[in-house]
Amino acid sequence: MPQKTKNTPMMEQYLKVKEQYPDAFLFYRLGDFYEMFNEDAIKGSQILELTLTSRNRNASDPIPMCGVPHHAAQNYIDILVEQGYKVAICEQMEDPKLTKDMVKREVIQLVTPGTLIDNKAGEAKENNYLTAVHQEGQQFGFAYTDLSTGELKTASLDGISAVINEMLSLRTKEVVVDDSVTSATLQALTDLKVLVSTQETSTEKSEVAFTTQELSDQLEITVVGHLVSYLEETQKRALAHIQKAVHYEPAQFLKLDHRAKRNLELLENSRTHKKSGTLLWLLDKTKTAMGGRLLKQWIDRPLLNKGQITERQGTVSILLENYFERAGLQDELAQVYDLERLAGRVAFGNVNGRDLIQLMTSLQHIPQIKYLLEQLNDGRLDHLLSKLDPVEEVADLIEQAIVDEPPLSVTDGNLIKAGYNQELDEYNDALANGQKWLAELEAKERKETGIHNLKIGYNKVFGYYIEVSKGNISNLPEGRYQRKQTLVNAERFITPELKEKEAMILGAQSKAADLEYRLFTDIREQIKDQISRLQKLAQAIATLDVLQSFAVVSEEGHFTLPQFVSGHEIQIKGGWHPVVQKVMGKQSYVPNDIEMPADLEVLLITGPNMSGKSTYMRQLALTVIMAQMGCFVPAQSAKMPLFDQVFTRIGAADDLISGESTFMVEMIEANQALKNATPNSLLLFDEIGRGTATYDGMALAQAIIEYVHDKVQAKTLFSTHYHELTVLEDKLPHLTNIHVGAVEKHGELVFLHKMQAGPADRSYGVHVAKLAGLPASLIQNADQILKQLEQGENKLPESRLKQEALTEEEDAANVSAAKELEDEQLSLFGEPEPKNDTTQAKVIRELENANLMAMTPMDVMNAVYKWQGRLNRKK
Repeated sequence: MPQKTKNTPMMEQYLKVKEQYPDAFLFYRLGDFYEMFNEDAIKGSQILELTLTSRNRNASDPIPMCGVPHHAAQNYIDILVEQGYKVAICEQMEDPKLTKDMVKREVIQLVTPGTLIDNKAGEAKENNYLTAVHQEGQQFGFAYTDLSTGELKTASLDGISAVINEMLSLRTKEVVVDDSVTSATLQALTDLKVLVSTQETSTEKSEVAFTTQELSDQLEITVVGHLVSYLEETQKRALAHIQKAVHYEPAQFLKLDHRAKRNLELLENSRTHKKSGTLLWLLDKTKTAMGGRLLKQWIDRPLLNKGQITERQGTVSILLENYFERAGLQDELAQVYDLERLAGRVAFGNVNGRDLIQLMTSLQHIPQIKYLLEQLNDGRLDHLLSKLDPVEEVADLIEQAIVDEPPLSVTDGNLIKAGYNQELDEYNDALANGQKWLAELEAKERKETGIHNLKIGYNKVFGYYIEVSKGNISNLPEGRYQRKQTLVNAERFITPELKEKEAMILGAQSKAADLEYRLFTDIREQIKDQISRLQKLAQAIATLDVLQSFAVVSEEGHFTLPQFVSGHEIQIKGGWHPVVQKVMGKQSYVPNDIEMPADLEVLLITGPNMSGKSTYMRQLALTVIMAQMGCFVPAQSAKMPLFDQVFTRIGAADDLISGESTFMVEMIEANQALKNATPNSLLLFDEIGRGTATYDGMALAQAIIEYVHDKVQAKTLFSTHYHELTVLEDKLPHLTNIHVGAVEKHGELVFLHKMQAGPADRSYGVHVAKLAGLPASLIQNADQILKQLEQGENKLPESRLKQEALTEEEDAANVSAAKELEDEQLSLFGEPEPKNDTTQAKVIRELENANLMAMTPMDVMNAVYKWQGRLNRKK
């Protein structure tokens, strides 16, 4: 019977380490492999598609086991982390050959979704943010960092909704919390489907003190301390590139909640979830990874400060006017590598020789970039010129020390240039002479033995050897050749002469490799001292890159410089939706004006589906965002105020994860706008109320319009199919009707895509259904039903919104009338009955006043159903 296995010393060591990281996959180094055991092995083999084996398979309790080669481990780590798991990397801390005891092992790094720093191809322009939350009542300390760049920001936020909005905007994959957060907060964070990690206490290490030294708010100091402490405990190394925490106020920027960003498709296409077809896709002409990341941040946070916007506009104007200098800048920027992440790799200790060559190459292009800007001779560029520090010391150091084409490894030698270090040169001379001596020995042995294919070789296991094919063994002199290794077709030998030289060569080779690594780490430390300068330079290059991108896009798109007015006037002439126009082509797109004088608050937009109402609304929002980013805008001319917030209710979408229907999403988004908007905000409401019954929807739509008009008083575009609402123009002095033009030619609907004054005359629902490709028989049937309804003897009420609920007195009168007429049969379209029958009389009066042309077929059917119900109650 199999015996229960007693844990070996190695397994005891493994289990002890695993106890410290129960929520992570433990990659335990054994020779050339990282092994996983027990539950880690079972689950890891499934996720990574590895073969599951076991230790002690003949025992009653074999230990599940699987592993990955150490040289390919990063790919497997990435897979696990991208799926939301943590990976603890446990390394051998001593050479197994140099110890007789159990090899000492330690976890050298805990890789988590928020601390992953190795970007895949195509992701250089993406940030990976780790966030942290500390709670005191309804106030939250919030901080975020990108470990690969060292960026660190913090804010004090009011309420969990503000925290969630920031996290969704940052697209964070991991949040660090402490024991201050309540169970409700923890549940809200968990619902975001991000990894929630815990950091109970803040350490007092120098990195924490450094990062918090410019903060004054204790809430922010606490949360930054927890975030940096988490980085120290997971990364287990110096974090010299982590910058001082910068306080920010969300109110300093144009407020765009995650719903508005989604609805406007700023960074992600709502259908494909990719970059194509977004504002980012349109504006991204950046040449550097740093510029690409900064552009996304600017789209996320447009400015409110007119001075800062004007400064950006000034630089864009200069670059726009100087094509040749701009082209030269683009060529130079294309040669600049990711300075932010290179500085991070230096600080992190995982930089290699090729990274340093990239750093040197980048720095060597800075003087030419500076020269090109100086040639423009414009004071508006001084703010950039002053920050273009070429950090010559670093560039010169790398040029003197590192070979032009270094290997990937930093421990195997061939990394340091000749002439940089005298001792290393001596070793290399010995090696060179040794190689020459080996070549001479090979020629000598061939001549003495007469074996022309005899060769001298080397491998790491057996060292140097003389290889002779088996057919030539008999030609070797006796006594001098000692057998070292037997192969299938050859034998390998060593001679006393070769053995003596081998010791000298290998000793020099080992000493040279060790010295090169020490020299490399010293170079790395010297560069680390300049990280702050490198980061400032990176920020300046990123800014210049985004501004040249704006200039390129503005030139290609024939954009115009917007003017900001102190009042509330919007005057956009010949404007267009830049993304739609780029997809369609300029010749196909019809530009439109958007004019809203200071005293006009609401544009009520009517017109058929597919005619461009939503595009018109989004067009204004994108124009505002681009203007407040400092970019030129898609219009012939544009005047507008500075907006503080943009709220949207566009498109129909269920939130299935949280169990919210389309109508609930509509109401939530509307509520957010009505509660938080100010007179300086922009509101875009598209088809509010369509997710519920006609009367409910129309009543809510009117109530929202009136609330915005009377209380919020913000600039609002409100599109609707409820034509009855157009009568509000007579009631509300700061509202006006506009509609999308459409004409009917030979029974076919032609959209003009042009905004015109006044309300639309009809809905064109059947025509739109025809354009959508519904079956011809269905279209004919719908058209026939519509004509029958339109030809009814009586008209539907002019505006069903004017109908009042029956009063208690009317209800009482109806009961009395019902008793008198209980035996009579009522005809819906018959002659009016006696005036004392208030229900029947009221229905008939409503029929007489009906305006069929202002109603859709569905509206008519709903109205008839309601009247029938009221009349049937009298029977």
